[in-house]
Amino acid sequence: MPPGHMQPDIPHQARPTGPRPLAPIPFDVESVFPELAGTAREVTLLYPRAGQPGPGDSSIGGPLLWPAGESWPMCAEPDHCKPLDAPVGPDPVAMVPVVQLYAGDVPDLVFPAGTDLLQILWCPLVHEDDQDTAKPRLHWRSTALTAADAAEGQPPRPHTADEDFLPRPCTVSPTPAVEYPNWDLPDGLSERLGERFEALQEERGFDYFEVATTQQSKVGGYPSWTQPPNWPDCAGCGTRMEHLLSVTATEAGMGRWLPLDERNPSQDQVATPSWRAEADPAALAAFGHHMDLGDLGGMYFFVCRTCRDTPYTHRYDC
Repeated sequence: MPPGHMQPDIPHQARPTGPRPLAPIPFDVESVFPELAGTAREVTLLYPRAGQPGPGDSSIGGPLLWPAGESWPMCAEPDHCKPLDAPVGPDPVAMVPVVQLYAGDVPDLVFPAGTDLLQILWCPLVHEDDQDTAKPRLHWRSTALTAADAAEGQPPRPHTADEDFLPRPCTVSPTPAVEYPNWDLPDGLSERLGERFEALQEERGFDYFEVATTQQSKVGGYPSWTQPPNWPDCAGCGTRMEHLLSVTATEAGMGRWLPLDERNPSQDQVATPSWRAEADPAALAAFGHHMDLGDLGGMYFFVCRTCRDTPYTHRYDC
């Protein structure tokens, strides 16, 4: 949100809880692996937790602040279907809210000029073209302009849906961190460092990939690939697009990326290394948006900030 800009008076049912307390990375990555110098990226981890967000909240799966004069998006593709079932039929399927982020909650997210609200929706059904699964749509908006004439009431619900792509409403706790590449290690570097990665495991009891990278819903950083990287190039200018955010089926339920305040209280918090931490069983039920995205997959969104209209695209893998 631009300095001095006041967010309109929108009802807030559930505010983000603020950054989660994280354990520090247990070694200096670039000292141990100087070949990785310059590969660190800032990331904002979202930590979706089941809740009751309102349209004035940043959320995953929560209600959107929607302009009254804009029709709710519907998917009328003829090939949308449930897994192992025939196509659903000719009736359009209402898209579902997946991500809403306000600039004031995610300061590191760069918004196009004149906007301070990001929204993503998608069709909650599988489509024949795997890469176009869910047919997502992305909107950049001005909070002030949208709130001045916001839609009232509930948006249409899909008459049928695949649970793998239907998020439950979650609040988010945007948490800044730094991560290093996993799949996106420079060409050949993973092979050259393989023996040293193994030595780190033997000497310290944890793997580089456990503590330096994370596969969870996040803004910026490295895509949470489950398959080899598939970076898109901009159709307009040909440059490689920037990773905007990932929505993944996997969330940190243990290890270094598990927030300190959600660790199992029965563990010895001093003696247990952060990379072996387990979640509080009482808190686990609230973790994540409950979308499997195929088979513990992810949707990765990319933008081109070189082109004037900030074009976007996505990748899906599972």
